[in-house]
Amino acid sequence: MAKRKSTVAQAQPAPPAVPEIPVDQAMMDLSNLSGQIQHTTQSDVSGVAPPAFAANELNQDPQLIQDFLVEAREHLTNVEGRLLEIEQGVHTAETLHSAFRSFHTLKGLAGFLDFAVLQEVAHEVESLLDMARNGNLVLRPATVDVVLQSGDYLGVWLNYIESSANAKPAATPGDHMPLVERIRAAAVPEAAGDPDCESLSNPATEVPVQGPAEGSAAVAEVTSGGRRSESALVKVDTSKLEYLVDMVGELVIAQSMLRHNPEIGGVRSPRLQRDIAHLTRITAEVQKTAMAMRMVPIGQLFRRMTRLVRDLARKSGKQAELELIGEDVQLDRNIVEELADPLVHMLRNSMDHGLEGPDERQAAGKPAAGRVRLKASHQAGLIVIELTDDGRGLNRQKILEKAIERGVVKPDAQLTDSEIYHLIFEPGFSTADKVTDVSGRGVGMDVVRRNINKLRGRIEIVSSSGTGTTFLLKLPLTLAIIDGLVVVVGQDRYIVPIFAVREMFRPAPENLFTVEGRGEMAMVRQKLLPVVRLSRRLGVAAKSEDPCEGLMIVGESDSKTFCLLVDELAGKQEVVIKSLGATFRDVRGIAGGAILGDGRVGLILDLPTLVGGLAHVA
Repeated sequence: MAKRKSTVAQAQPAPPAVPEIPVDQAMMDLSNLSGQIQHTTQSDVSGVAPPAFAANELNQDPQLIQDFLVEAREHLTNVEGRLLEIEQGVHTAETLHSAFRSFHTLKGLAGFLDFAVLQEVAHEVESLLDMARNGNLVLRPATVDVVLQSGDYLGVWLNYIESSANAKPAATPGDHMPLVERIRAAAVPEAAGDPDCESLSNPATEVPVQGPAEGSAAVAEVTSGGRRSESALVKVDTSKLEYLVDMVGELVIAQSMLRHNPEIGGVRSPRLQRDIAHLTRITAEVQKTAMAMRMVPIGQLFRRMTRLVRDLARKSGKQAELELIGEDVQLDRNIVEELADPLVHMLRNSMDHGLEGPDERQAAGKPAAGRVRLKASHQAGLIVIELTDDGRGLNRQKILEKAIERGVVKPDAQLTDSEIYHLIFEPGFSTADKVTDVSGRGVGMDVVRRNINKLRGRIEIVSSSGTGTTFLLKLPLTLAIIDGLVVVVGQDRYIVPIFAVREMFRPAPENLFTVEGRGEMAMVRQKLLPVVRLSRRLGVAAKSEDPCEGLMIVGESDSKTFCLLVDELAGKQEVVIKSLGATFRDVRGIAGGAILGDGRVGLILDLPTLVGGLAHVA
């Protein structure tokens, strides 16, 4: 399992203002364009500020633009990673060469398509890095800042070009000349003996992971195994991949319907049964392979968080150490994309509210540098993303008082620690004494919960005052297929996602109660749980109103544990999730549909919506 450990370097004075650029840009992987063109030379770039870009036949070609955007973003991602390694002092000579080559290629790509601004900025940074790799320039942390901000600026231009190509409104990025002047100023060799000129660009033979210093963050990496040869990889348009997965899903449904066809089942032919069994095995392998094509390592998302922690540490003056574990764990690419926003909000909260300042930590007997850990692992068929910090921990009493003040819970409510901690996900909820540009408005954690629910996942929180907090995000491997329990209510069938199910039982009269203000309750393992009658929630007629003739499914959603009452269990099945379309997209309690083995449609239940109104119980 891959493991990254980050440390921090001494903070440098903030450079002149350059517009801040969001660092959480999606990493794309399509066709490679660099082999199709020849790079421009330095003589192609003048010192005069060029126009944004001159329209020509090439930069009006949608496919060329798409290829350019994909490869340019790949190079910017590489540059950011390499520069952070250099800043942390955990690099080799090849690290600097790699960053140089990326800017050199960007310059050539931009020149080929007449994107003059991108060409000039890339050329200036390329010249700066060339001086550093040839030993003619001391590469200081402040210089790294300039290079990183240059990459951010180029990223803004890529977004602008993409919007323009798609005929979408977009504001033109700011003037690039102030940035160019800063790059040129940073490229001036420093006087020998300057104490502020400690070089980052001369790698040691063996580079230790250095301790952190105030106001900055960095990451070192230890990995196992080599990279796969690029010649063994093929880049495919994502729309084609999604279509292939959809068709494989249809194949699985057709095979299941064929296998459960009563007319075929009545044929007593050993050869036919062998052929159907063979078809079933092949279909399962095709489905497994197709789903594997959707899977990507979560490391590409984790590495994007490195820059975020670095910038937040520098802004807050805190010391931070980021540790990445399990970067090779794979999950659905759509889930990786949807996880970006939740992780950003959670890391911002950990850095702003969780971690203390160096003085406060040392007074509490802790190291001056706080530690934040991102870990991915497999657990019981799910992917578990663990975000841990060793900061103050959640203030249980303060959260409860704030919730009572806002009317979220009643003053006499008896809540568990987990239920109190989950109150931070309520819309607009915040315990911050003041609002900062990092957090404090009570928006971020609400976004986290909504996004995780949309991914059919759940969140668990463990916190200890003065020790730290751990958030556990438990997610399915893929959004395309779900393991579910097929339950029957009346004449209809529904699918309960199995990851939300704890146990099932047939209720007895002595275990059922009616509690004033809380409705029906069931005693399960010495704890009263609210009963949700699925028939009443969905407005369908149950076979019987007597709960003792039905089946109780103990489920969990958003820290709430409950009993879902259904008529009977029809079995367990892996189903391909189908959208219900725009007409039924907003139906409360339904997440989608699936075609069952007999050809009938089963509706997939959205448990967070179904139980959203339940009261907290002791």
